[in-house]
Amino acid sequence: MATPPQIPNPPEFSEELRKSCQESGDFLPMLFEWYKFVAVICNFFARLRPDSPALRKLEPIHYSVCSGLLNRCSRLMLSNVALSHKGKFGETTAIIDRSIFESCVKLSWLCQNADPNFFERYLADGLKSELELKSEIEKAIEVREGQVLVIEARMLASIQRHIESSTLSEAQIRAAKKLPDLAAMLETLGRSRLMYVVGQKIGSHHVHGTWPSLKQHYLELTPEGHWAPRDHDCSTHRNQYIYISLAVLDALRSFIDYCIEEPREVDDFIGLFDSIEEEIMKIMKAGDGNDFDPAPAT
Repeated sequence: MATPPQIPNPPEFSEELRKSCQESGDFLPMLFEWYKFVAVICNFFARLRPDSPALRKLEPIHYSVCSGLLNRCSRLMLSNVALSHKGKFGETTAIIDRSIFESCVKLSWLCQNADPNFFERYLADGLKSELELKSEIEKAIEVREGQVLVIEARMLASIQRHIESSTLSEAQIRAAKKLPDLAAMLETLGRSRLMYVVGQKIGSHHVHGTWPSLKQHYLELTPEGHWAPRDHDCSTHRNQYIYISLAVLDALRSFIDYCIEEPREVDDFIGLFDSIEEEIMKIMKAGDGNDFDPAPAT
């Protein structure tokens, strides 16, 4: 698989490893390496300089949002690599996956719409809570007849720095339309409801600690039929390496299509992402066995 200059080379696997995975039906070692590669590729594109001649002339804050979301995805993926490489912390990587998925969807939504108002809504969405905190601090100061505590002064200064860095005024933040939820974003992107249910709703089990999450990662059934705390032995499921890699590749396509000006370069990069996805899908299908055959009648 050819790659453009300076982009890291994709993983290579020995025939011995390929044969071992084929015989065991366990392709996790190969999926793990592809997952790492997608994280590195994501980091590469997050670090494109805003003054690069390949980029469109974008509002600096808009490009910062895009590159920041990509960098977030990359760093969280690499955190999962560090956590999961010894077959533990599956309960934690599932929580992190939910955050990566949401960042991917938001990035794709922003890039596809390419509307300054959408970026303003994204920025304001995170800052409304800052303004609420500011209001609560100011109320407490008013109760004390103007006396400001050291911690309050520090918090107010931090809030002001957040606001100023966004390039928005407090009035703009308050007036900005609410950001749509992920279901609406995915619908706008033309994605299926299934993608929302799997990536967001099922993924939220691990964030909120619902019964399915407890049963999967934190409890096990004893021989006596009682639920007891599970030991620290949860591995990351193979599907996590697959669907997060695919979600990040999808976000990268949106980023490139929005940020890169030269059509030929856009095609080259998207071709790279497509070829990576193709390799991951080959491994997925090799490990699925008969999963996608019709189920026998019951």
